[in-house]
Amino acid sequence: MNKDMREYPELSLAREDMLSQSDLYRPSVFWDEASSRIVSELCSHGIERFRSLPTNLDFFVPTYGLPGSGFIEKQIDYILDGFKQMFPGAVKPQQALDQFFSGYSWALGDYRVLKASDDKTQLPYLHTFSERSAGDPSEQFQFDGRQFSRSALNYLLGLALLKKHLGGDVPATVLEIGGGFGTLGEILGSAGIKDLHYIDIDIPPTSFVAQYYLSEVLGKENVATYAQTAKEESIEISSLPMASVLCSWQIEKLRGKIDLFVNFISFQEMEPHIVKNYLSHVTRLGARWILLRNMREGKQLRKQGVVGVETPILSDDYLTMLPGYELVERNVIPFGYQTVDGFHSELLFLRRK
Repeated sequence: MNKDMREYPELSLAREDMLSQSDLYRPSVFWDEASSRIVSELCSHGIERFRSLPTNLDFFVPTYGLPGSGFIEKQIDYILDGFKQMFPGAVKPQQALDQFFSGYSWALGDYRVLKASDDKTQLPYLHTFSERSAGDPSEQFQFDGRQFSRSALNYLLGLALLKKHLGGDVPATVLEIGGGFGTLGEILGSAGIKDLHYIDIDIPPTSFVAQYYLSEVLGKENVATYAQTAKEESIEISSLPMASVLCSWQIEKLRGKIDLFVNFISFQEMEPHIVKNYLSHVTRLGARWILLRNMREGKQLRKQGVVGVETPILSDDYLTMLPGYELVERNVIPFGYQTVDGFHSELLFLRRK
């Protein structure tokens, strides 16, 4: 443990405990190097700034503008500066370019889909949500007086799709694997759900970031952290508070039933045997519904100088790993998206047979 890590003893403890776990619960090849970089940046700059740190923005704090747009700052400056020089009085086109490169236009498009698709009379309530600014976000947009990040709108669109199929039934016990910095827990915590139990399973350091964020937005008294559960041999879901963040290997200790299982984007960054193990526990815990969002074509392959996976998981692979479930809907537009180079970020909604 270096000197800086002493500032975060719980993160240090979780990272040390992870070393003795099966490779099923340690960072995959996609996340191995990134995890160390994330720890280094948190120690150097503080967890209070996690939503503006470079590695986090590349891996689990998504943005519509830089860097999520695929542009780099030099390219944007070149285009904008050139346009201003060629058309110095073109105010409206300049504003349009600014909105495009900032990500505002894309965010507004997602917000319009949300407003058009969400049934405000049905739980979970999405129309009152406004994201907090904990973590010093580098990007956040305001619509109708409420704040949103790309992470928030990703989840809100997924939940809008989910609500179409619930028929008034409300999932009160929700398990997520790879929950980023905890956005889904923040949304559900303000959605009017009675007796909510949101459980986020993740590897440290992202699990540490999520418990920090959820403690900030929901209150420390409403969040169970790794320090509180690390020594438990068995973890009863019904005894947990509104939100809990557990480390990956603790999924084996969970006992009870869940209503909804969610995975957004992180399964595509894991190897198939890791995903298969996690889904076996989802089945064991009796999830009634499953909501997934991942790349239909799978993540890019790992190669020299390029972060990727050894074996990509395709959409149909998830269905094969869940023989006890039937596919209800698969959706790219409007609730997911298609990339400019033809890849599909696809939502899958499944129901237990």
